[in-house]
Amino acid sequence: MSPTRYLHGFGNEFESEALPGALPMGQNSPQRCPYGLYAEQLSGSAFTAPNPLNKRSWLYRIRPSVLHVRNPKHIERSHWETAPCRDVDAPLGQLRWGASDVPEDAGSFIEGMRTIVTAGDCSLRVGMAAHLYLAGQSMSDDYFYNADGELLIVPQFGDLRIFTEFGLIECSPGEICVVPRGVKFRVELSAGPSRGYVCENYGAPFTLPYRGVIGANGLANPRDFFSPTAAFEDKETPCRLRVKWGGRFYRCDLDHSPLDVVAWHGNYAPYKYDLRKFCPVGAVLFDHPDPSIFTVLTSPSDESGVGNVDFAIFPPRWQVAEHTFRPPWYHLNIMSEFMGLIYGRYDAKPSGFEPGGMSLHNAMLPHGPDAEAFEQASQADLGPVKIDDALAFMFESRLPLYPTSFAMSLDTLHQDYAECWSDLRRNFTGNGP
Repeated sequence: MSPTRYLHGFGNEFESEALPGALPMGQNSPQRCPYGLYAEQLSGSAFTAPNPLNKRSWLYRIRPSVLHVRNPKHIERSHWETAPCRDVDAPLGQLRWGASDVPEDAGSFIEGMRTIVTAGDCSLRVGMAAHLYLAGQSMSDDYFYNADGELLIVPQFGDLRIFTEFGLIECSPGEICVVPRGVKFRVELSAGPSRGYVCENYGAPFTLPYRGVIGANGLANPRDFFSPTAAFEDKETPCRLRVKWGGRFYRCDLDHSPLDVVAWHGNYAPYKYDLRKFCPVGAVLFDHPDPSIFTVLTSPSDESGVGNVDFAIFPPRWQVAEHTFRPPWYHLNIMSEFMGLIYGRYDAKPSGFEPGGMSLHNAMLPHGPDAEAFEQASQADLGPVKIDDALAFMFESRLPLYPTSFAMSLDTLHQDYAECWSDLRRNFTGNGP
């Protein structure tokens, strides 16, 4: 099998064709498209959005999308919730879950979606939802698109092959894939079951964060983002397209694959990113900088400098700060933090936070290192230390994140999570520094 080919760059103006000459030159919508294709524009922003924010691509396909969404039938997706959703009176406090096993009868990527928290209102295009996916089988003749938001997919174990209208993306643990709002796709499992996390972003599309005084380089560099090259399915067999619109799910029965785009051009396309290419910035003398320095992507809000959703990671890196408590400090934050662990051990929670697990620290609720991490960091030799065996991430929002009834009923919920701070003892002497 030949290696999957990609187009490099974040938000670039790309063009790609699976057949020579399939892409019209010099205009978007000729009277007759090459190969008898249909021209169709997919817009991820208003037509009048300013140029830097205008997102659209032209697709040249075997059949237009008007043939895809006809006679939709409402279906239930009992574990995929949409904001606003407050279906349980969750207790006030910090929450943590262990890893959930993929059940033997697990369905596909879409069928295995389980909502953990929601925020905002998808109809107002504000907020997000964080999901856990537990997938046991591939989507063969099943397809999906989400009209409510874009999907940021974070595999934790098991490789994914994500076939989109724009082409194929292969995504493994340690990588992420973003499927924009309205893009049709299906997911195959490359080597058995897969588990991971998904951020459903109702707001503005993810973009790279403003680096400020960091300058033009560092963090997630644009050249390291990959979009797929054109590939299409010319399949004339019964298929099913599922659509999420306004928090409800619909099924449309088709007689052909909707992934029939032979050529495309534009700047609105799926992409992947290898988190191991993130270039961290940190303290080289003293103190622990704000965790915002680990932001990979941000969905801006209407409040300057405050994210609707931020996606941050805590990657392998050197710690060299002198006379400094190196783990994250204790804090209360206006932002709400949903965390997951892809592999390894998180330095602020060396025990109890396992790969595949999750935690929720909502806005203005205090959190920080557990007692074990505090003791270790307070007594540690402060020579250079490399954290090279852990990769954690955070979906962070300016909005409160409300757990679902499903999340609160999981048997992996730690009923005694707050006890991890109980052994933080009084060290005050009153006798001077």
